[in-house]
Amino acid sequence: MSLNVWLYIEVDTGGDKLKTVELFDANITHNLGKMAKEAEIYYHLWRPDEIGMKSAGEIVEPLEKGLALMKSDPKRFEKFNASNGWGLYENFIPWIEKYLAACKEHPKAIIGVSR
Repeated sequence: MSLNVWLYIEVDTGGDKLKTVELFDANITHNLGKMAKEAEIYYHLWRPDEIGMKSAGEIVEPLEKGLALMKSDPKRFEKFNASNGWGLYENFIPWIEKYLAACKEHPKAIIGVSR
């Protein structure tokens, strides 16, 4: 099981329905949930809808803070590495960085999450 996140916009192309255009998508294991909670970014990644976050720009600052915290004290977060190897600090950091970069590039994009 995994967390899927994506950023998208809806465009009026003149038809009956808005056209959904996906701008970014990424997938990561649920095994990193505890690490995300320790970094205080669990809800921003897994459940943004539950904290009223709808657009990518709204999660930029919390992700920046969480990422900085994680990078400042790797040992604190590495203790949450999954024993089976599926969910490691060393993989989570670049995943967050890519997602954060996409959020900065498309701050008005809508956040999509599947868990």
